[in-house]
Amino acid sequence: MPAKDEFTVTPYEVKGRIDYARLRELFGTEDLTAALLDRLRAAADRPLPPSLERGVYYSHRDLGLILDAHAKGRPFFVYSGRGPSGPLHTSHLLAFELCKWFQDAFGAEMWIQITDDEKVWAKTDLPRSETYRWGLENLADLLALGFDPKKTHVFFDTRSIAAMYPLAVDVARKIPYSTVKAVFGFPPSTNVGLVFYTALQTVPCFYPSWVAGKDVPCLIPCGIDQDPHFRVTRDLAERLGYPKPALLHSQMMPGLLGQDRVMSTTGEQKDNALFLSDPPKEVERKLKKAFTGGRATVEEQRRLGATPEICSVWALWKTKFAPEKAEFDQITGDCRSGALLCGDCKGMLIERVNGEFARHRAAREAAKAWMESTIVEHPPHGMDVRKAGAETPNRPVDS
Repeated sequence: MPAKDEFTVTPYEVKGRIDYARLRELFGTEDLTAALLDRLRAAADRPLPPSLERGVYYSHRDLGLILDAHAKGRPFFVYSGRGPSGPLHTSHLLAFELCKWFQDAFGAEMWIQITDDEKVWAKTDLPRSETYRWGLENLADLLALGFDPKKTHVFFDTRSIAAMYPLAVDVARKIPYSTVKAVFGFPPSTNVGLVFYTALQTVPCFYPSWVAGKDVPCLIPCGIDQDPHFRVTRDLAERLGYPKPALLHSQMMPGLLGQDRVMSTTGEQKDNALFLSDPPKEVERKLKKAFTGGRATVEEQRRLGATPEICSVWALWKTKFAPEKAEFDQITGDCRSGALLCGDCKGMLIERVNGEFARHRAAREAAKAWMESTIVEHPPHGMDVRKAGAETPNRPVDS
């Protein structure tokens, strides 16, 4: 792994300026090639979202197998999760916006995991009442993206444990402590909850297959920092008689204060992130002080242009706020040529963000009306949970 003074990427810590090509090599993932994106575009029969077209998602595991299954008429589902420790910011939506695209394009079922338990174990200063409260708040924000209520299901861990636990028992039995320690680098002081958590995070990958009694492929869009959890899942999948989950990995979105700082819910630098709950004046204040790739003076920028690739404002246009290619290309070209100054660019973005946030707040209130109906609290009626995992129909018995 990289030296400590370079960068660190784990499910529990991200810091430094990340070399994503090197990280992909270190994690052993596959490049998300133009040819594979062409296959996905053709299968979806619609344009790809900006996060795929513009390289925000850049790595994968077995996306080709998902497309192979789709070509044979086999449905797949998408899964992503949220550890609730505070309000959501814009980069938290990346995985869920892509899941929404897959649901729209392929009719995929969506499974969301709200890991209010994991945040208690990982952040021992957070009481369970707080992670539960934030879990409900975060879930409303996620459902506001427009998921189909009939095809969206939620594991809210402390409420869904009756549904999850039989399968988690099968999974946990296959994960030795030595694996967890090696993958995550846990010190001896790590509580047993965090050691067990990978078993719970694995459950949604297998749950539809467990319930159906046959293989249902799983696709997980996520930040590449979450890949270690699912490497463990993939290693044990076939031993339990389930398909390995496929993954799409995004880069970590830079914070407002510079590329070497990712957006974060917690910590002292709240100005580094745009929270969905930020009121208009707060959005304006944060964006006006955001780090850019501009020059020292207006004259110099008019003459030499700016560098969008290092600009936190351009990163927001790239990922979310300029969905149309023509507009994004115009912003990028004018930035690079010096025709668009940073102050004007920020003003445009402030107006766009506040408009999007206003629409999101309205959708959030509407989603609360059906949010509770998505939470899975028990296994399907009539299912014999004593026959879990590999003992379900059509599966080899796990010895």
